[in-house]
Amino acid sequence: MVKLTNPPALKIIPLGGLKEIGKNTWVFEINNEIMLLDGGLSFPEDGMPGVNIVLPDMTYLRQNKHKIKGMIVTHGHEDHIGGIPFHLKQFDIPVIYGPRLAMALLEDKLAEAGVLGRTELRRVGPREVVRVGNSFFVEFIRNTHSIADSFSVAINTPAGLVIHSGDFKFDHTPVDGEFCDFQRLAEHGERGVLCLISDSTNAEVPGTCPSERSVYPNLERYISTAPGRVIVTTFASSVHRLQMVLEIAQKTGRIVTVLGRSMLNVIAHARNLGYIKCRDDLFQPLQNLRHYRNDQILILTTGSQGEPNSALTRLANDSHSQLKIMPGDTVIFSASPIPGNTISVVRTIDKLIALGANVIYGKEKGIHVSGHGCQEDQKLMLALVRPKFFFPAHGELRMLKLHAKMAEAMGIPPENIVIAENGDVVEVSQAAIRIVDKVPAGIELIDASREGVVNGSVLQDRLQIAGDGVITVAASVGMDGKLYTAPDIHVTGVVSVTTKQELLQLITQNLEQSLQLGWENFINAGIVDWVGLKQYLEREVTKMVRQKLQGKPMVVLLLQTPPLLPVSNGTKVANGHVLRQAQEAAANNGHKEEPPPVKQTGRRRRSTAMV
Repeated sequence: MVKLTNPPALKIIPLGGLKEIGKNTWVFEINNEIMLLDGGLSFPEDGMPGVNIVLPDMTYLRQNKHKIKGMIVTHGHEDHIGGIPFHLKQFDIPVIYGPRLAMALLEDKLAEAGVLGRTELRRVGPREVVRVGNSFFVEFIRNTHSIADSFSVAINTPAGLVIHSGDFKFDHTPVDGEFCDFQRLAEHGERGVLCLISDSTNAEVPGTCPSERSVYPNLERYISTAPGRVIVTTFASSVHRLQMVLEIAQKTGRIVTVLGRSMLNVIAHARNLGYIKCRDDLFQPLQNLRHYRNDQILILTTGSQGEPNSALTRLANDSHSQLKIMPGDTVIFSASPIPGNTISVVRTIDKLIALGANVIYGKEKGIHVSGHGCQEDQKLMLALVRPKFFFPAHGELRMLKLHAKMAEAMGIPPENIVIAENGDVVEVSQAAIRIVDKVPAGIELIDASREGVVNGSVLQDRLQIAGDGVITVAASVGMDGKLYTAPDIHVTGVVSVTTKQELLQLITQNLEQSLQLGWENFINAGIVDWVGLKQYLEREVTKMVRQKLQGKPMVVLLLQTPPLLPVSNGTKVANGHVLRQAQEAAANNGHKEEPPPVKQTGRRRRSTAMV
């Protein structure tokens, strides 16, 4: 009799995108093979000075890079593909499958980062099935979202069928005519779905999400009645919104100028792929605007989130080199602030109003709709797929909890629902779904160079400097354990009741006392531990400064040490050797004279060595 073996369990590991919005990155692992789904980024919060990009911690994938067989991409938003160039600098991904628009945008990113040769990009269409390794067969299922060419995916594994919704809404009048494939989702549901991983972003919002087409009448009204120039800002990736704005511009007799590299890039790719259709002569370069009346001009620009270097922010700051806001301009914000950006968006709006612009913004204006389904959309996805197990994803904790309650109300037992966080190893089999382990799942911070990773200690230093300032102390210590001269100090960003001269006096006294008490602890067998001495003095000065100033400025000590000491045999004694060694060397040669002193010219010679 043949003994039947149970199929292996599938491990699902979210590295980003849970209890947050952004950096969506998923790991699917079975039979010693890994398939990745999406590789996104997010943007820094206020407490991350000098940070440009936030990525998930990829330690687990670096440790298991030999298992990676490929990646699938659901759509082309930054929070789903923006991290891939950085990941490819750390490990290879043999092949990446994804929609045409997402692959076009990703190809540019990889080329710019110099990693295009480290993977193979393959474009897929609706209902196309691809194989990743020996364990994953993935079908791409058309859905509707705020970017063109978006997909849900059905992942066939030895453990069973898993459906990942991707970012979705159910739009019955899509701008591009590409409808969600309800039929295919229902067919999978009829055959049996082991687990559904589904978008929870709008779990707090009742009803259904309005169609993208619903903003068209309001946009048309504001653009057609504007007395002067119209400036429209939206997400560069909102291809459907861009198509509608271009249609309205053409209909109302306005030419279009595009500002912002990302928007230029998306429009170019979308036109090449047929997602944006318009006349070539509708677009005019910025320098040609002088040939048109103000009421014939529409400007499409980046900056809907108040990004510091965006074209719209520079216009609001009156710092754009080629364009100025004029009284009579109409600025339309066809986007809602994402979490964390509200303050910067409001400041931009205020500055535009101060320059004389009429700014149209806010939900009540009907010029923006979400790309994520609301409660009834989420219920419909559950009803179509009818999964055995449910895994809410893509949202903050309250959203995940509400989505889980919806699934429970629709008949999924609570023990068949898992609410996880980044780094949890979720194991799903025919018998159960459960969290079985944890992998590293912090964040990796990228600075403006887009090369350097800002580690936690560097970020903490930046926060400390930003909050309490920094005091730099330059001190010179001789071989006798005393200060050569009074130290120099430089104070930046420190609020203090003491004057700089008083602070210098306090630091000098502290250094003298610390050297008197601690010098002998850092000299051993004639060698001075200058590094240890520097750390000791820095600690002592820091304690004193924080007591006196009632604050926590960062103290940086620059310690100058004695120069090399020449001896009679032509050699030199390195820093940290006491004079006794030179004396012994001279005695061995039959001399009794003292070693030659350090030459001085007018004033006591300062050291050339610094610790």
